[in-house]
Amino acid sequence: MPTHREIRLRIRPERGLPAPEHFALVQTALPVPAPGEVLVRNRWFAVSAAVRTLIGGGLKGAPFPSVEPGDPLFGAAVGEVVSAPDGSGLRPGDLVSHWHGWREYAAVPAAGLTPLGDSLPDPVAHLSQGRTAYAALTRGAEVRAGDTVLVTGGAGAVGTMAGQIARLLGAGRVIGSTGSPAKAERLVTELGYDAAVVRGAPAPFPAQLAEAAPEGVDVLLDTVGGEQLSAAVAAARPGARAVLVGALSGQLDPEGTGATARVELDSYPLVLKRISLSGFSPLDHPETEAEWRGRFGDWLRAGEITFPHVRVAGMDRAAEALREVMEGRHLGTVVVELP
Repeated sequence: MPTHREIRLRIRPERGLPAPEHFALVQTALPVPAPGEVLVRNRWFAVSAAVRTLIGGGLKGAPFPSVEPGDPLFGAAVGEVVSAPDGSGLRPGDLVSHWHGWREYAAVPAAGLTPLGDSLPDPVAHLSQGRTAYAALTRGAEVRAGDTVLVTGGAGAVGTMAGQIARLLGAGRVIGSTGSPAKAERLVTELGYDAAVVRGAPAPFPAQLAEAAPEGVDVLLDTVGGEQLSAAVAAARPGARAVLVGALSGQLDPEGTGATARVELDSYPLVLKRISLSGFSPLDHPETEAEWRGRFGDWLRAGEITFPHVRVAGMDRAAEALREVMEGRHLGTVVVELP
């Protein structure tokens, strides 16, 4: 019987962040497509800190189910069609994106696949989190020319795209936060940030932010929460727009489960400065998918934007790659590349 490999949750961490010993690389039967399903051979899949929330029991109201012990992990992937049902419009060899990563092959309903064509010069770029950043900045925050934009988690998968996109949308000053001086330097020298604030530096985070944005912040794209969200609200200018797209402070908390991200906010600045504070999901704006892909492709070909990412070779390194993501070792998106 033909087989393939997939990564499964072996056991939930009792405490601390997930590590390779919590997962198992399993040889199992090749999936057999049911009627209406497409067999896909995965070529690349993204490794995200969101796995922490999925394996921690999930999150009520989240668009994805939790992963239970014995279940395979899942996440964004790009693969190649092996076989497709008549009428699907797909042919063997077509590249598609889907959410059945962390395995070598997947049987996916045709409706759950997005054909990729040649809209981007590199197929791996379809694993970028740029659409989240683009939708949040254009629909949620509605960035205006000259705005001072703060991106928390500026070295992450969303943040490395968000700073560049904010600049292309006309922001006057772009500031990012990150966890190390080395990443802070790369944000400024490689990704066009004007300044970077370092979490855990000798100077308190609010003081660093005040120095980086002496006139305040007009737009916050928050992927972190916690202390950084509190500091951003305190630094906000009148009429500022804060858009929350993630909660890394909870997902990377070694004492938590990945399902909570607590923050203490002062209500007075929100009221007196009329700050808008909203959660955001690109799923509420489906029109941004094609719009983003078109603009991303144009920007990539013109050399106006990059897709910062790290490629890790092979399924046997996937669990270790997740540990490295949790430890903040990489800048941008981490991608597992399958031979």
